[in-house]
Amino acid sequence: MQYGPSMPTFLVLLHRSGPQWDPSRPMQEQSDWATHASFMDELVDTGFVVLGGPLADEHRVVLVVVSESEDVVRATLGRDPWSETHLRVDSVEPWTIRLGPRPDDGRPAL
Repeated sequence: MQYGPSMPTFLVLLHRSGPQWDPSRPMQEQSDWATHASFMDELVDTGFVVLGGPLADEHRVVLVVVSESEDVVRATLGRDPWSETHLRVDSVEPWTIRLGPRPDDGRPAL
């Protein structure tokens, strides 16, 4: 990963559970889980999603994405089968990376 002007733009996204989220069931037992999981795996495979997963309360999910804008993030995640049903976008914030592995220090790149 290159740091500086050519570095990709990272955005941190916070999702909250939506109206069809059933708090009595684990994530993998929610309706349309397989379709949602497949969609998210595709976003990881294409490099759009870098990191992601639920917070401890399992009502909030954090994603780190690479995108040129919040509009692209919202449009992309709007195609998620869970969009507005099981998950709602709460916030999308640019993230300035100042600490982390660098290609020249021998540590693995993000």
